[in-house]
Amino acid sequence: MAVEVIMPKAGSEMEEGEIVQWFKQEGDEVKEGEILLEIVTDKVNMEVEAEASGTLLKIVHPAGSVVPVVQTIAWIGQPGEAVPGAGAAPAAAAAPAEEAVVETKVEAAPAQEVEVFDNSGLRATPAARAYARENGIDLSQVKGTGAKGRVHKDDVVDYKLNAKAKMSPLAARIAEVEGINTDGIVGTGPKGKIMKEDVLSVLNGSASEAAASAEVAAPASAKSAKAPNENQWGVVETVPMSPMRKVISKRMSESYFSAPTFVVNVEVDMTELLALRKKVVDAIIEETGKKATVTDFISLAVIKSLMKHPYVNASLSGDEKEMYLHHYVNLSIAVGMDSGLVVPVIKGADKMSLKELVVASKEITTKALAGKLKPDEMADSTFTISNLGMYGVKSFVPIINQPNTAILGVSATVPKPVVFNGEVTVRPIMTLTLTADHRVVDGLEGAKFMKTLKEAIENPLSLLI
Repeated sequence: MAVEVIMPKAGSEMEEGEIVQWFKQEGDEVKEGEILLEIVTDKVNMEVEAEASGTLLKIVHPAGSVVPVVQTIAWIGQPGEAVPGAGAAPAAAAAPAEEAVVETKVEAAPAQEVEVFDNSGLRATPAARAYARENGIDLSQVKGTGAKGRVHKDDVVDYKLNAKAKMSPLAARIAEVEGINTDGIVGTGPKGKIMKEDVLSVLNGSASEAAASAEVAAPASAKSAKAPNENQWGVVETVPMSPMRKVISKRMSESYFSAPTFVVNVEVDMTELLALRKKVVDAIIEETGKKATVTDFISLAVIKSLMKHPYVNASLSGDEKEMYLHHYVNLSIAVGMDSGLVVPVIKGADKMSLKELVVASKEITTKALAGKLKPDEMADSTFTISNLGMYGVKSFVPIINQPNTAILGVSATVPKPVVFNGEVTVRPIMTLTLTADHRVVDGLEGAKFMKTLKEAIENPLSLLI
């Protein structure tokens, strides 16, 4: 009996996942435990293993599809076995030599004949033939990437996506709704791009007239039609929200609009901490192979300070009836990437020495940047640090990473003239910013925490005791 492959639910908050790539094609042999596909969940990339051995009978959702959790995305079974819910499709796919793809032209132009694509002499997988038939694609126009030029389903999908890129999104949508074949349409947009007006002109049976009138009218009128992604200033690029971006948007909005926050800023003299780092950095490298950064020292100071101020290291119940004071520290470090923001967690950080913290920080950050984090490596955080200092940022207000009740923004260290021992001198100064949830933390408690943190950073030897 065929076994279904489902979109896994990796984490309690995951609602959907995007299929990045399939490592197997329909008809390929699959072994239990073998990597079958890669998906991107809320904020991490995951490889999904096959839970059974057999043949990959059917890929329900191709690469690029966004699928709700626990929905079927593929079937594994024995060769020739019927796929539940597929009807006669498998039988049709098993006899590709007799198939012909029929594409119906626009209803508004009944004089046009039905176009038939004869794909019988081409080397193509059953899945590729079925997808081409469903989408009215001539397989002779598709370049195969398989053995001896064999066309796979992914080749046909890529061909379709590239074809869509040559027309505006609105034009593609109109063509799809109206069933218009855009192969013969000459685009009047930039570099021959097919625009909305070009598709509408075919729908109205006046393609040549529309193209000619558009060509004449364009220089004469300042109000000539623009594509949906263009305006009088230039081109506007439309980028779909990735699953990661959607989660960031949802969580940041929930945090910003649900938590009444306040902000506390302090300036910290980094002289002693920088001096201590200089003394121990080589020894830590020699023992661990990892380089201790300023962030590592600040993280250690934060951990020590949080243990003295549990309300800053707390979370609030969903019904806002209880507060959970954590007498341990699971420290999140915000990591920015081109694709978005991830917040991996160093668990049990309060039990770590500086050396252990350096190793844990580097390992979790490396995994984050490589997109190899697991969902549980971003769960159970009690406090978060966000550092933009490496970009020269002098001050910023971070948004709380819920369910935390506070987050610390770390800025750049800059030389500033200050009064020290009764004299004006230049010292390395860093601005630290605490954003706190006023439902749990009062301003006084936030100020006390920042005072404790400032003292720890300016007297860093206390961190090693």
